[in-house]
Amino acid sequence: MARVKKLAAWLDNSYPSAAASLMEGLEECFTINRLDLPPSLHRCLATTNIIESPHAGVRIQTRRVTHWQNGKMVLRWMASAFIRTEKRFNKIMGHRDLWALEAILNPTAAASRKAA
Repeated sequence: MARVKKLAAWLDNSYPSAAASLMEGLEECFTINRLDLPPSLHRCLATTNIIESPHAGVRIQTRRVTHWQNGKMVLRWMASAFIRTEKRFNKIMGHRDLWALEAILNPTAAASRKAA
């Protein structure tokens, strides 16, 4: 974090908006490190691919619709497109270590599940 802060200070002279953007998301950039997740989960959780991939699939399936009748129609189409896109999902890398993420985020539920 110190190196990123130093970079932001250097950028501040010439590119103040870039420095502000860098400082704005600084804490979130290091969440994975702070949580002490297993290295197998770092690669998949350090990117936004897990979010962007399903949205790209929905975009592909709905790109030719030019007239949405109302909001309910939009919701039906989106739900249907997400369900069809879900069929092409792959397991995330490190899926066997997701229990560690659950234990870190919700220690009481993980402990009760382990006891059962």
